[in-house]
Amino acid sequence: MAAERPELPAGYLGSQPKFAELNLQAQSHSSPEFSLDINEVEIKLRSPKPVKVTTNLISAKDDKEHSEFVFTQTKDGVLSFVITFPESGFYKFQIFALEATDDSKSLPNVFNYLINVQEALKAAYPFPKQYAQWKDGCYLYSPIVLNAKTSLAKVDFKVFVPNAKAVAVVAAGEWFHLAKKGDNWEGQASLSKHRGKDVKVTLNSNYGGDETKYATLLEYII
Repeated sequence: MAAERPELPAGYLGSQPKFAELNLQAQSHSSPEFSLDINEVEIKLRSPKPVKVTTNLISAKDDKEHSEFVFTQTKDGVLSFVITFPESGFYKFQIFALEATDDSKSLPNVFNYLINVQEALKAAYPFPKQYAQWKDGCYLYSPIVLNAKTSLAKVDFKVFVPNAKAVAVVAAGEWFHLAKKGDNWEGQASLSKHRGKDVKVTLNSNYGGDETKYATLLEYII
């Protein structure tokens, strides 16, 4: 049975006033309302200047929030939002943004989408938890999803972390240091022994100074 399109307030869809003020541009999906025949999508906005951003993914049928199914990253002036949808139906995807230099705690709404997911054939898994410093221009190539149901024998990590002096993956006290290759940090972590134990696997970076101090960027649960 097809889901019923929700009633939306006038002016809700599309760009809001702050969108133009920040000179943001819709790069991948210019139409604020679209349908998908799969339950995943990547939405991209072009941002000429650094911004801080948060999002909200809301199921229209019950107003439940699904923030764990949105992964945000930035590279070369492009904001990328990778979204998986846990089931079919209509979803509201809200984007909030502000200049990175603005100290305001409240981020204004800049763009709203309405997405009709017609089929959800692929299992939807939560993305890793993102910590504050992740949002300073980091970009993850792999793995975007890591949990007890994914392959854990030799997990390939590849990540871009601006200004990092060292990057490491840590699982239950075991460290796997990544190597600098070009602009990115790459390496493998063997995590099979932790499967199904609710172990936190963190991606961490050191920015110089004290070599023992690492900031947590991402956190997976396996």
